Amino acid sequence: MGNTRWDDEYDVVVAGSGAGAMAGALAAAAAGLRTVVLEKTRVLGGTSAYSGSAIWLPGTAVQQRAGIGDSTEGARAYLRALLGDDEEERREAFLSTAPELVEFLESDPALEFTFQAFPDYFAAPGRLDMGRSFVPLELPVEDLGELADLVRPPVDRDRAGRGHSDKPMAQGRALIGRLLLALTATGNGSVRTETPLTGLVMEDGRVAGVEAGALRLRAARGVLLAAGGFESSAGLRAAHGVPGAADWTMAPDGANTGDAIEAAVRIGASTGLLDQAWFCPGLLTPDGRPAFTLGFRGGLIVDGSGRRFANESLPYDQMGRRIAAAEGPFHLIFDARSGGLPAISVPPLAMDEQVASGQWVRAATVDELAGRIGLPAGVLAETVERFNGFAGKGSDDDFHRGEDPYDRYFSGGRPCVVAVDEPPYFAARVVLSDLGTKGGLRTDPDARVLDGSGRPIPGLYAAGNTSASFTGPVYPGPGVPIGSAMAFAYRAVQHIRRNHT
Repeated sequence: MGNTRWDDEYDVVVAGSGAGAMAGALAAAAAGLRTVVLEKTRVLGGTSAYSGSAIWLPGTAVQQRAGIGDSTEGARAYLRALLGDDEEERREAFLSTAPELVEFLESDPALEFTFQAFPDYFAAPGRLDMGRSFVPLELPVEDLGELADLVRPPVDRDRAGRGHSDKPMAQGRALIGRLLLALTATGNGSVRTETPLTGLVMEDGRVAGVEAGALRLRAARGVLLAAGGFESSAGLRAAHGVPGAADWTMAPDGANTGDAIEAAVRIGASTGLLDQAWFCPGLLTPDGRPAFTLGFRGGLIVDGSGRRFANESLPYDQMGRRIAAAEGPFHLIFDARSGGLPAISVPPLAMDEQVASGQWVRAATVDELAGRIGLPAGVLAETVERFNGFAGKGSDDDFHRGEDPYDRYFSGGRPCVVAVDEPPYFAARVVLSDLGTKGGLRTDPDARVLDGSGRPIPGLYAAGNTSASFTGPVYPGPGVPIGSAMAFAYRAVQHIRRNHT
């Protein structure tokens, strides 16, 4: 035993408070382990709280109740088709854990889930056209009582410094709120907000605890790092070549600057996939920050030459990667037919506010629009004319938009290629945003952090975007980031319970 002087002692210390962190904390506390969640900011949930809270955990009781034909075997075939033999051990660990994890979660009265249609992202064997992810039920704010103030509000309210409305918490807030309720009810779990992880403490060759500012907190059984990635750090993004920009990420203010990853690297942890992220198109809001944008059901996106370069209705990570490979600036071109943004955005965008702020440009003609956004008028007009021709015949010969079930899901079964021919015309600047980086600490199937020789560092675990994703550069389906974070955090706690002496 070392001689470190501790300010407090726990069995398990969890850094971060997103879905993975909270699921891991709940698993530990429910097993009777004294557990603390450390959150850098003043509220819990991180980017998970902003999310739609889709959870991709296949082959569970949730899908069975919905009767959608999902199975572990089907998900295995799908992932193998996408990932080949890469990360097979971690993939199998994820698949085998999903049903057990959901059974554990649903055994708690605070946690209720339901299937929600949202197609898998790739046309590959094992795909389900209506998807296999599920979401938490809404949570009335009053059910949380004083705990409600600990949950991060929706994106627009959070950015404006406002708390929750009186409407029930939905999506990501419902997930974090429900996990917080369950954690608190164990009597073994607590949270410390505004308590950033600043270092890891080694004793006798193992991680014995953490430094959190001026505090030293002992972790008798293990430390779980689930504090997000480094998407908000311009320096780390540049160092590792992550496309996009720190100003364009969807991470909450003050969060996800790579502190946990850097702390582990300082004690010898190895890393992988550091140039990768969960990408998405973003539309800039009046304050210059992005709105995550998906589900395009109209309009077309052009590059810096004024030409289309991809199927705009692609799943958002795939469209983000097309943006990363093309030359900008990029603009979404649409018309009055849409009556507003022909897509879903988080936060929602109001046309009048966007135009008044200058983020969206309005013009009476396509030529005028081109001039106002600095594109060659003839090229943009030709692009729009060609696009309208595809709309007329119902076939996108260039990029096959509307042929995949994912495309049609967001258009409600209607055509995805809709003519842009009703003035006035609009141009919205599109940037490469992301939901977080997906490279980080290398881990084994039990979420143990590995050193440069591939050996586990005793006492140290990582999950979510603090770890390198088992899916590599691929984003298989809605809710994979949250589902995998929860699964590996849960596995970390099971390993802690099995192996503590």
